[in-house]
Amino acid sequence: MAHEQLAIAGGVPIRTAPWPAWPVWDEREERQLLETLRSGRWGMIGGGKVRAFEEAWAAFQQAGHCVCVVNGTAALEVALRAIGVGPGDEVIVPPYTFIATPAAALLVGAVPVFADIDPETYELDVATVQAAITPRTRAIVPVHVAGCPPDMDGILAIAAEHGLRVVEDAAQAHGAAWRGRRVGALGDLGTFSFQASKNLNAGEGGAIVTDDEELYQRVWSLHNVGRAQTPGWRTSGSYRHEILGFNYRMTEFQAAILLAQLTRLEEQMACREAGAAYLDRALGEVPGIRPLRRDPRVTSHAHHLYVFRYDALAFGGHPREEFLAALRAEGVPCGPGYVPLHHAPAIRSEVTALCRRLGRTDDPLACHLPVAERAGYDEGVWLTQNLLLADAGDLANIPRAIEKIREAWGE
Repeated sequence: MAHEQLAIAGGVPIRTAPWPAWPVWDEREERQLLETLRSGRWGMIGGGKVRAFEEAWAAFQQAGHCVCVVNGTAALEVALRAIGVGPGDEVIVPPYTFIATPAAALLVGAVPVFADIDPETYELDVATVQAAITPRTRAIVPVHVAGCPPDMDGILAIAAEHGLRVVEDAAQAHGAAWRGRRVGALGDLGTFSFQASKNLNAGEGGAIVTDDEELYQRVWSLHNVGRAQTPGWRTSGSYRHEILGFNYRMTEFQAAILLAQLTRLEEQMACREAGAAYLDRALGEVPGIRPLRRDPRVTSHAHHLYVFRYDALAFGGHPREEFLAALRAEGVPCGPGYVPLHHAPAIRSEVTALCRRLGRTDDPLACHLPVAERAGYDEGVWLTQNLLLADAGDLANIPRAIEKIREAWGE
């Protein structure tokens, strides 16, 4: 039986039309930016946009407090400092995440300890977290990879049992919810990124949310060069510094964009949920393709990414790299996603140097994390969130393209 020629081999691609553009913007962003420009108040200290967004974002994420910072990496670093993580401490993180997660631990002098991910969800595996705890462990950083919360019940229970802090890395999880409660303040602190690819973005930017008043005040001080948030701090107290902090303040321009972006986030979330549900059904019927499982306790998924697993055996043994190239040629943007970070040269060199300074003779990175390695090197396939903003007719091109590849390679 003759099969349709693949585009990568000279055939006609399934799709040539563009996918939904990102970022989405209109006169709302223009109005907010011009208002800020004309006000002459471009910094957080003299302006009101940052504070307005902090209040709006805390309310949206169902948190008591929010502090905006320059980016998601800074948010993680400040959060770890706020809970007292420092030199020699250990912080449990997943290896299947952006480098900022373990880097933040290293920036405060702590050792990142990697626990494996669940093979069905690609989220931090509770059993491996339990096994990774040592007397040095100070905190757990669960990452809501792709916008989906991990087993927060299990993680919070382990933390309570061992007296550990929990910092949620919710960089990709704007609006995600666990058991009806939005993420961020489920743990002690939660961090977000507003980098250009994120579902809510200002090019760069970040935020920290919490329900803990004491932690909020410490985070606020750390991000504002150690000032205390007391009455009149903007004037008479502006040069009083209670602790050693940093200038990690967000600008008024970033907050202006975020205020406008927030007005359409709910609608975009609904669109992404519908698009992901369609792909779950359609791709679940393709032999060799398995969408990630969604825990029923995840009551809202942010869908920053749509991730599925690729089985080369169902595609004639062609490795994932060849599948990705073929899928891109058919007009479907895609990528391999994260490489497990316990293998990253930057992390390995920093951990080795830190352990040497601490006098440790063991190797915290001498770990076998088979699920993360399989996800990172063999089976994980990513589609970015803007594809999920397409309508069902456009999304149908994705399973069609994959079926075309499988039929060409499957025999």
